[in-house]
Amino acid sequence: MVLKNADYLKLLVSALPNQPGIYQYFDSTGKIIYVGKAKNLKNRVSSYFSKSQHNRKTELLVRNIVEIKHMVVETEQDALLLENNLIKKYQPRYNIRLKDDKTYPWIIIKNEEFPRVFQTRTVIRDGSAYFGPYTSILTVRTLLEFFRKIFKLRYCKLKLSEDNISQGKFKVCLEYHIGNCLAPCIGKLEHEQYMKNIDQIKEILKGNISGVIKYLKDLMRQFASEMKFEEAAIVKEKLDLLEKFQSRSTVVSNTISDVDVFTIDEDESFAYVNYLKIIRGAIMQTYTLELKKVLEETPSELLELAIVEIRQKIFSNAKEILVPIKLDIEFEGVKFKIPQQGDKKKLLELSERNAKYYRLEKLKHQIVPKTERNEIRILETMQKDLQLKAQPVHIECFDNSNLQGTNPVSSCVVFKNTRPSKKDYRHFNVKSVVGPDDFASMEEVVYRRYKRLLDEETSLPQLIVVDGGKGQLGAALNALEKLNLRGQIAIIGIAKRLEEIYFPGDSVPLYLDKNSETLKIIQQLRDEAHRFGITFHRNKRSGEFIKSELESIPGIGEKTITALLNRFKSVENLKNQGMQSVADEIGNSKAHIIFDFYKLTY
Repeated sequence: MVLKNADYLKLLVSALPNQPGIYQYFDSTGKIIYVGKAKNLKNRVSSYFSKSQHNRKTELLVRNIVEIKHMVVETEQDALLLENNLIKKYQPRYNIRLKDDKTYPWIIIKNEEFPRVFQTRTVIRDGSAYFGPYTSILTVRTLLEFFRKIFKLRYCKLKLSEDNISQGKFKVCLEYHIGNCLAPCIGKLEHEQYMKNIDQIKEILKGNISGVIKYLKDLMRQFASEMKFEEAAIVKEKLDLLEKFQSRSTVVSNTISDVDVFTIDEDESFAYVNYLKIIRGAIMQTYTLELKKVLEETPSELLELAIVEIRQKIFSNAKEILVPIKLDIEFEGVKFKIPQQGDKKKLLELSERNAKYYRLEKLKHQIVPKTERNEIRILETMQKDLQLKAQPVHIECFDNSNLQGTNPVSSCVVFKNTRPSKKDYRHFNVKSVVGPDDFASMEEVVYRRYKRLLDEETSLPQLIVVDGGKGQLGAALNALEKLNLRGQIAIIGIAKRLEEIYFPGDSVPLYLDKNSETLKIIQQLRDEAHRFGITFHRNKRSGEFIKSELESIPGIGEKTITALLNRFKSVENLKNQGMQSVADEIGNSKAHIIFDFYKLTY
């Protein structure tokens, strides 16, 4: 007889042992939908099928269970580790989701006769020493550069062994000639001294910087007493670098040895677990793990999973763990403490602030769209690069256009929050300037633009850009001075040849990096102003040519020409029209005049 599913599950539960282990729930497709750990398998799994009230998500989980499998382990710690590994492997639908799926960089000291020290994202159990993981690649690069400067280690992949070196199989490379390597490949640096350098690097990575500093100070004094001033100066340089690096480490207590600190902050959907690694009283490492809730897990359940995940990831062997709440887990040889006062309590509070800050930052990023965050970053960069008093949220750029002195026009384009605001673009017909005079044209249009803004009591830009060098910039400044605006609005000029940026009163231009976001925005403004001005200038010249051609037709006046241009735009288009179409616009008699003039077919 085939048992119903509920009876079958009850039979499976009744057969579970009262021992620690992990359990797996499967759905009708045979897929794992939940993995859990328990001190007592029977009691824990039975609780899912009891009549006690569950939340909606747990009830949904239970309704989807068609199969239960379990595995007994020796200790609760083993159950925790196995649960964590299975969750990462199968990613069951109803388990807490680890959002931290990045591969963090490590610093590896390779298991070699002359060990290399470099960055890796892959941990291999080959006897090498790994330090990390680091959440900032910049930190890793800074440390490696620091080691390279101080210890001048090899970075080649040559198989350096005593036999190969003694047989003279290698030659020095460029790194030796430029002073980046001490050439252990040809025996210029003995193995014993090389390994002393490696030991010092290990101590630095473990946090014992003070010991290395003491060693270097003793060595410097020894060289000085032996009149080896050049060697003493080299050690002094190393000392300076090391002391600068030490000043960046946050020393929290001289009484605390090696501890791990974990705290948790959460919202409705996510939990954020912050981790601090304390070695010899200094914070050597910190990062925050993000977890997605699924079954309304308790803070203790979330924190337990995060502790297992983080300690596995970083190979932590700290014997003391500081936590904010009581946890129902035990690790062999490890004490969990909830500090109530003193330095350890302050450490816990520091970690809590980090977790809270991470949550608020994430919330802020959700509220502020990515494009807006980019705008803020670019505006901050522009303010810094151009030394402005305020962020250039509103920028206006001017450009002049003329062809052999005819039809001089100017354009003004407007950017708001780093993007074109086309509704605010303006064209100017230059009125007071005769002939091609860029400087006078610039002064006129800048004056007219801001005179109007002042009259209309409209907001002024934070930055004005003029297309041109010192001459155009000086002309624009004259206009601002007439309006008593000089000094109130920042203004710069950009010259085309080398993209020099000119500032008022400074004869030496600024050259921005070609990849600079500031320069790219200024170039975009300049190019847009040029395009807008050329288009207007081309249209104006075209219109004036058409108008002059129509004016040569006897009996056709200004109003008729205007009507024709508004309706047909060009003479070519006019010639392609039928008689009735033209007559409807200007009347039969004038239509006949035009058709006769161009010898068009009625």
